[in-house]
Amino acid sequence: MSLDFPLDRTATPVPDAERRALLSDPGFGRWFTDHMAVAAWDAERGWHDGGVRPLAPFTLHPGAAVFHYGQEIFEGLKAYRHADGGVWLFRPEDNARRFARSARRLALPELPEADFVRAVEELVRADAAWVPRADGGPAEGDEGSGSPATSASARSASAPGASGSGEQSLYLRPFLIATEPFLGVRPSTQALFRVIASPAGPYFPSGVTGVTLWITETYSRAAVGGTGAAKCGGNYAGSLVAQTEARENGCEQVLYLDSAGHGTIEESGTMNLCLVTRDGELLTPALGTILEGVTRDTVLALAPELGLRPVERAISLAELRAGAEDGTVSEVFAAGTAAVLTPVTGFKGAGYAFTVGDGTPGPTTLALRRTVLDLQYGRAEDRHGWLRRVR
Repeated sequence: MSLDFPLDRTATPVPDAERRALLSDPGFGRWFTDHMAVAAWDAERGWHDGGVRPLAPFTLHPGAAVFHYGQEIFEGLKAYRHADGGVWLFRPEDNARRFARSARRLALPELPEADFVRAVEELVRADAAWVPRADGGPAEGDEGSGSPATSASARSASAPGASGSGEQSLYLRPFLIATEPFLGVRPSTQALFRVIASPAGPYFPSGVTGVTLWITETYSRAAVGGTGAAKCGGNYAGSLVAQTEARENGCEQVLYLDSAGHGTIEESGTMNLCLVTRDGELLTPALGTILEGVTRDTVLALAPELGLRPVERAISLAELRAGAEDGTVSEVFAAGTAAVLTPVTGFKGAGYAFTVGDGTPGPTTLALRRTVLDLQYGRAEDRHGWLRRVR
């Protein structure tokens, strides 16, 4: 039976003036909207108790399985406000399918895809006033409830920094955690589903710039048969020390090689990697131990429209280095929900470094990035049926 997500509206929303101030410089993941979508699961009743409720902390038993065995998954997608004021999601069904695949890999209950999409939609409808215009700020006419009370949940200790305009959105974070208080090593018989939302500013507030990746020989992201294809917290927890290694070597992010020692490239931190070749190929590592990114799939589908041939296959570090040096590889970029496309202009490793192209963001990367953004914000025709209107 499908879940319903009735709205229990908060009595203490963030006041309109405060919300507008937050939307003027949201950063990423610092502030949260007034509500969250919820549902529960247990082995006896299945999925139940769906709703959209006030954002609030919740209590878990100290023996909950998520604390001890890391049984949890999450997703990331965005809501976009178009020029006419309408609010749209981009490919939420793909996130729903990946959420189910991740749940299966982590031995968690699979939320039906329609319920996943419905939960996201109902939360966005409830908190539509939090979806900024693309150029920043709330849309005209999107009012909150007008309560003078202030919601502590929307505050952060971090002070806002300087922010540019463009590419504002509402970031959505669905997640599922195992909650049974039991210390035996087996799948939990209880779980909680939540969707929270956070306004997001432009990833590159001062303009799109290139990043340098550190090629780690110390850490690997995933192994064959592991959880690399699942979007689970353990993958990201294990990446933090590798990111620290990258920063210590003067790089913004890390590039992983395969764990089997074949010298093939995998993911760039939290993003998929793509190469543009001189003869018009768009190359990306094949699936298996990497995450099947929605943005990755989007650029592969759009590549022919920009005269590129999409190719998924193993790519060795040696091929990347040689291609960058002789110009066969003309551009490199990373693809992910947060930044859309991030130009990669250089690489460093233990005892070596090399540049891609002339060391600046390439024209094909920027064109692909602009094409994806134009679709997401409704500035281009959606010939693929990827957009889903929420209101």
